[in-house]
Amino acid sequence: MPSEVRHLLRAMFDAAVGAASPALRIPAHLPRPPKGRTIVIGAGKASASMARAFEDHWLGPLEGLVVTRDGYGVACERIEIVEASHPVPDARGLAAAGRILSLVQGLSPDDLVVALISGGGSALLSLPAPGLTFEDKQAVNAALLRSGASIGEMNVVRKHLSAIKGGRLAAAVHPARLVTLVISDVPGDDPAVIASGPTVADRSTFADAIAVLEKYGISEPAAALDHLKRAAEETPKPGDPRLAGSETVTIAAPQLSLEAAADVARKAGVTPLILGDALEGEAREMGRVMAGIARQVVLRGQPVPPPAVLLSGGETTVTIKGSGRGGRNVEFLLALAVELDGLPNVFALSGDTDGVDGAEEIAGALVTPDSLVRAAAGGVNAKASLANNDAHGFFEALGDQVITGPTRTNVNDFRAILITARDKGAASRP
Repeated sequence: MPSEVRHLLRAMFDAAVGAASPALRIPAHLPRPPKGRTIVIGAGKASASMARAFEDHWLGPLEGLVVTRDGYGVACERIEIVEASHPVPDARGLAAAGRILSLVQGLSPDDLVVALISGGGSALLSLPAPGLTFEDKQAVNAALLRSGASIGEMNVVRKHLSAIKGGRLAAAVHPARLVTLVISDVPGDDPAVIASGPTVADRSTFADAIAVLEKYGISEPAAALDHLKRAAEETPKPGDPRLAGSETVTIAAPQLSLEAAADVARKAGVTPLILGDALEGEAREMGRVMAGIARQVVLRGQPVPPPAVLLSGGETTVTIKGSGRGGRNVEFLLALAVELDGLPNVFALSGDTDGVDGAEEIAGALVTPDSLVRAAAGGVNAKASLANNDAHGFFEALGDQVITGPTRTNVNDFRAILITARDKGAASRP
């Protein structure tokens, strides 16, 4: 890959991540100080950096607790930071969720609770509903992650197996004033979906949760299914008086990050086309569709003439059938590369803005016109890797992984397909 192309793709990705930085987004959204106590709670991959930004700009007394993913902690003086496992919950997240729930009970209308919520919070706030064990929730969560269920579907189930999600945390805060600051990592930016909506009303039902499990053939553990069928205590719904005084503000979202990347492209003389910030579906199918659009740009100059970049966000899924290491961004890229089959002038980067694609400490990867040829020369078959869900292994062999380390924010996946201008005199490819 030409160094200037690699640099531009990475600059766009970095701009997308930077636009969602809590240090940049938090200061403009500080709530008015209360007469009583100010308590900060939170969960998610960005929650610790959000807490630090809040603490840095809050002048009054402050206390609190947030839980974040391992490696995503940031030192704070007045807010306790707890790290826990993600995406599969562990005992540290369980304990932190219980402490957060206890921390907000017994408050008065003069008190203020600020909830800092971002993607990843659902697994980190794992507090089973009465009658369920932590192992029950772990088993359901692991099954959902393997199933190919969308993030929205997973969170419907999680809410109805939880003592804290789906607005239950907000109900516990009442009668104190509640302000939730959200960094969105979900298509549509619905706060009820982000981290399973612990502080907002929930429109889904126990019946919806059962339907998700039935759709994906998940029938264990029996205790979880029995709990859903009993439907003993629904989540707080819109209009619940306990949530009447709460306020929710989305301070960063995928569209904002795509626009930041588009600005970088324009300054480099490349025309950006934002295809959408909420694209969902199977990663490999998305790769095939995007390859078709890229081919149209290369061969027809439509819908935008090169040099151009196709930008998109959202969250795809991977239904794991092979024994590979998964990763929706790299699976998208590998499917894209296979479909393009070496089409000249097309380069791509896809990565998760939190720095973690699937269960790997890898943000994503890069594709070049010669990716398949280079892989074959090293004895790696692209189609076989795709069939085995081993895109991480494929790009690792090429040395084309994108590694950021913890970004401490999360506005979902970022995809950029860069089509460079064809060299003068180059032959057209059918």
